[in-house]
This record gives sequence, structure tokens and C-alpha cells, in this order.
Amino acid sequence: MRKVLEGEITEMDSLIGRDGDVKSVLSILYFARMSFCEIEDESVKKWMEVARKEYGCVVESLPAKYLKEVKARKVVVSEGIKVERRKDKEILPIEGERNILITSALPYVNNVPHLGNIIGCVLSADVYSRFCRLKGYNSLFICGTDEYGTATETKALEEGISCQELCDRFHKIHSDVYKWFDIDFDSFGRTTTPSQTEIAQDIFLKLNKNGHLQKETVSQLYSESCKMFLADRYVEGTCPLCGYNDARGDQCDSCGKLLNAMELKNPRCKIDGSTPIIKESTHVFIKLNDLQQKCEDFVKESSLKGQWSHNSVSVTNAWFKEGLKPRCITRDLKWGTPVPLEELKEKVFYVWFDAPIGYLSITAEYTKNWEKWWKNPDNVQLYQFMGKDNVPFHTVIFPCSLLGTGDSFTMLHHLSTTEYLNYETGKFSKSRNVGVFGHNVVDSGIPSSIWRYYLLSNRPEQDDSTFLWDDFAAKTNSELLANLGNFVSRTTKFLSAKYNGIVPNATLGDLENKFIEKINEELQVYNQNMEAVKIKAGLKSAMAISALGNLYLTEAKIDNNLFLNHRERCDTVLAFSLNIVYILSSLLYPFIPAACDSILEQLNAPLRFIPTAFSIDLLGGHQIGVPTHLFKKIEEAKIDELKKLYSGSA
Repeated sequence: MRKVLEGEITEMDSLIGRDGDVKSVLSILYFARMSFCEIEDESVKKWMEVARKEYGCVVESLPAKYLKEVKARKVVVSEGIKVERRKDKEILPIEGERNILITSALPYVNNVPHLGNIIGCVLSADVYSRFCRLKGYNSLFICGTDEYGTATETKALEEGISCQELCDRFHKIHSDVYKWFDIDFDSFGRTTTPSQTEIAQDIFLKLNKNGHLQKETVSQLYSESCKMFLADRYVEGTCPLCGYNDARGDQCDSCGKLLNAMELKNPRCKIDGSTPIIKESTHVFIKLNDLQQKCEDFVKESSLKGQWSHNSVSVTNAWFKEGLKPRCITRDLKWGTPVPLEELKEKVFYVWFDAPIGYLSITAEYTKNWEKWWKNPDNVQLYQFMGKDNVPFHTVIFPCSLLGTGDSFTMLHHLSTTEYLNYETGKFSKSRNVGVFGHNVVDSGIPSSIWRYYLLSNRPEQDDSTFLWDDFAAKTNSELLANLGNFVSRTTKFLSAKYNGIVPNATLGDLENKFIEKINEELQVYNQNMEAVKIKAGLKSAMAISALGNLYLTEAKIDNNLFLNHRERCDTVLAFSLNIVYILSSLLYPFIPAACDSILEQLNAPLRFIPTAFSIDLLGGHQIGVPTHLFKKIEEAKIDELKKLYSGSA
């Protein structure tokens, strides 16, 4: 380093006196230059101490050429806390480690996801996946677009394009939206693959071989004008249970009950509005009644060990109480996985038999060793995330399909479900321009971390919740900006201005020990909540630690007087606070990764593992980066603009 600085020091000798006096305005430039360097020369060190009082703030306004040197700043952190970023290598279960397989419900490919879709599955799963990585668990996060079935075929028919064209377009739309939201899948695939056909047909044939399937000739709605049998979603009508006029043939969106198209009152063809007739068709049914006991035993054990959410258990048990019945798993469609029986080769699998198998096939497209994840029940735990309307398909139909094969599949360990997220005064509706959808979020100009924070702090875990613009602004301004942003800014800017960004050594006293006790209590709660997938509670604990950081700075009375007259005490306050910031960067990384990347850049520190107790890990001599604002206030005018844009008035 001496050789590197030799020219700098020689030139500085003509500018500074050996007594340490600052003699020239040009010294500012040299002070800025030397701020990024490790100094050994004693005379230069002495001069820097004097100059720092005059020119400390210069670091915040350096020319661009100096900013390039930030990466070369000295990094002094504890050993063993650094998380290795994900590399382009195949992730497989590791013997002796905790192996966690994470899936989020496969979104339908026929529309743009709205905020309720995003919080209900992919965002919640992403938080837990990131938490697992920062705890050092060996995890794999799988998702993809659900592309087969009536919904896709109907949408393609409406738009006058092929199903494949529709799927290609919307797969990219979904992928782009999730990337903008910082959803970090290990694999985001799709169900229209050879692996899907191979695995789904294999499961079907094993169920057939084991006697768990039966054929039945059923009466089905048929459109004479369209010359086709009408699958569930091709039929609309009045719900026989609640009287809702626009119920679908498979489910009523008003009361949430699953239906059979034949049960609808005043049925009509979705394609042309004509009244369908009843005609017979042969289909395959899975005999869920034969598999009920096995499924009940699985649910009883798994829901207890895996701490399923209350609504998941109650919905599932309601199905068992009513008694499982044979359920049709084939459809008269063209777009789907073909049924591998010669006499039924013109039919395809029903989407809710086929779709959950997409988790397996997407994994198979990711790795040829997919069975190490999906046929490894002793070494892999399966965590699944979805909205409450998907529960019975994942706790009854899908498990029965796997159990009936006789293969040793990795079965569901933990199920995390959400209730519905509504918008202002009603439901999200793309057709009526009500609510915020993925592309709206991108166009809003509001950073992804703010959207993520609000959705996660408002996550509908026990009851339905509502997206409210005023609440969105309030939480951003009073929590993200006034709490977290304020604490990070107060700490890093003071350190930059007064210490030239170099972390001093700390001598912890009674005040620090008092706050360490409180921080450790919150860390324990945080880790317990996140392990149990209580995401909203985990976020609350992390923000409580940020609030403790602000309170500590207030009680420590950090100001210019403390720096000038009680330097050793000021050293401790800054070092202690900065290490709280460092802990927050890991606790909040699962929730707001982009904002935490900014914190890490300002700290000039690597991503760290989530701790179980407070420790000093940014050590004395570490040099931080350039402080910057984490968040900006959302003004009332901006909120009024967005309200009008997505209120349905357009």
C-alpha cells in the first residue's frame, strides 16, 4: 500500500506542515483521495485527523471518479457470517442437512396477476425461501405458470389466437411481474412440457393399475351450436346455493363453494350464450372414497407436525366429514395432458388433477434428479403456499393422487394459506379497471420494496384484508421512512461526516447491555415466527428492532457535542448502532431485498446470516460506503392520482 501511495504522500508533503496544520484549500482534494485508503505514514495520519474535522462532509459529495474506489474500501467483518449468493449450480438435497422444498401455487396463465394473487402465493413463498437461505438451510423454490385447462382454452378462443400463443405471452407477463417484485425463484417454469406429460401419465397409470380409477358415463352439458361438450368453465349460470347469477361451472365466486356444471340453474354457454342440452360422455374418476383413510392419516400427522394454518385444517376436515366421493379427472378438451388410454385418447386430464403435478414436472425440467426432491420423504420437507380457495386440491386430491400410486413421495409438511385481499371497497376486477395489477405496480414509479412491505404487513393471514391507498401511504411514511429509513440514515450519515466512514471500536456499557437484552428478545420472537411461517409477525419483530435502534440513539444523546467532548462514548454509540443496522439488513432481507441491498451497499458489507442474538460483526476499522436515502415520502397528490387511476372510473 505504501508504494501505491508514494506519489500521493510526496505531493502532500509540499501541502502540509509537519505540525499538522492545514495549509491549502487543495488539501480538500487530497483528503477526499486519502479517505478511501489505508494510511501507514504517521505524519499523514496526523494531518488526516485535523482535516477530518474540517472536511468530513466531503465524502458525501465526491466526484464520480472517487466513487469507483468505494468497492476497494476496507472490509472488516466477523468470520462465518457471510452468506454466499446463489450461483448457477444445481441445488439438490444434502444428506445430514435440513432440506426444504418450497412451492407457491401455480398461477393461471390467462390473465395478469393482481396484488391479491401476488401476496397469496408467490410473495409469501419468496419471503420464506429467502429466510431459509439466510438461515443456512438447503432449500429449493419452485413455481411456474399453470397453462392447461378450460380457462386457457376459453381465453384463447375469446382472443382468436392459439392456446400456445396465449401461454407464451402470459408466461412472459407473469415472469416479468415477478422479477420486478424481486421474487427469487430457483426455477420458474410452466406446465406445457414433456416432463408434465410423462409424470402426469405415469401417476395416472399407477392409479389405474392399483384399482383407484373407474370409468363412468355421465350426463354433461353439450352446445349444439358449438358442437362440443362444455367443460366446467365454458358454462355459467345461477349458483344453486347462494343465487349468484354469474357462478362458474366449477365454482361460485360469491359463496366459494365447489360446483358441478350440471347443478347450475339457467345454464348458458360461455362462448355464444346459447342454452346447452344434456348429453352423455364417458370419463375417468379417481376413487377418493377408497383413499380417504390414508389421506386422513396423512393430514392428521402432517398438519400437527407441520403446524398448518387453522383455515387449512378446517377446510380439509370439512371434506373428510362430508365423506370423499369419486371425482372426475378427465375433460372433453383439446388443450391439456392427453389421457394415456386408447379408448379415451381424445380426452385430457382435468386441470385440478393435472396442475399440482406441475410442481414435480417443473422440478424435473430444472434437474433430471427431480426424484431426489419429490421421492425423498425422510430427508425433504415440503412447504406449500397458496390462497384458501386452493386448499382442498392440495390437501385432499393431490395427496390422494400421490398416495394411490404406491410410490414413496415427499408429502406436504407445512401448508401456508391466506384469506382474500380485497381492494378499497370491493374485489379486484381487470374488466372493470378496479384494483392494482402487476403492470400497474411497475408503472407506478414506487419501488418494489415499498409494495412488498405494504402487502406483507397487510397479509390476510386470519381474515380477509383490504388494500387501502391512504393506509399504503401512511405505512410507507410512518414505518419505512420514519422508522427504518430514519435509523439507517442517522447512523450512516453521522459516521460518514464525523468519522470519515470508518467504524470505531466499541466499549459496551450499561445502556448498550439494556438494549441488547431487548434486541435479543425480539430476535427470538422473530426467529420463532419465521420458522412457523408467521410472516406478518416476523416483519413486526424486525421493525420493532429498528424502533429500538432509534430509541437507543435518542437515549444515547448522539450529537456534535458527544463527538467533540466524549469521543470514546460516541465511538461506542456509532459502532453499536451500525451493528444494529447490519442485523436489520438480514432480518428484513426476506421482506424488502432491494432496500436491504442498498443498506448493504451503504455499509460496504456482505449479506449475512440471520442471527439468534446480537453481536458486533462490523468491526473497528471497517469503512462504510456512501450514505443515501432508503425511501422517499409518498405525497398525498400521488395517492390521489393513483386512486383515480384504479378506481374503475376509467
